[in-house]
Amino acid sequence: MAERQIPAPPVNPETQDWWDACKEGKFLLPKDNSNGELFWYPRKNSPLTGSSDISWVEASGKGTIYSHSTLWRADPNYCIAYITLDEGITVMSNIVDTDFKDVKIGQKVKLVWKDAADGQPVACFTPT
Repeated sequence: MAERQIPAPPVNPETQDWWDACKEGKFLLPKDNSNGELFWYPRKNSPLTGSSDISWVEASGKGTIYSHSTLWRADPNYCIAYITLDEGITVMSNIVDTDFKDVKIGQKVKLVWKDAADGQPVACFTPT
């Protein structure tokens, strides 16, 4: 099975801290310090309160597939999924290193890093 080359991610000032942490092998979740809630997508202001008092919490890298879609007509095929992390936040990511026919909703997954076309490490998930 050929492996898909992940496109280079768009990095901007809102997400730079997150992508820098990825280069260190850390999957960070932004936390709104005004209410203690985690949120997703990484950004400088909380979508929950508008607060700029944000900190970063390292995620466990474990989760469960909430939903998925395999692009069978793509060459090579690839699978994307919504993953509900053990921390309660749902993220979209690639499912890798598995036979896509075996991917199931409710399946446990763990974090793996794959390099994008520009060498930037991208958080992906594989079944445990």
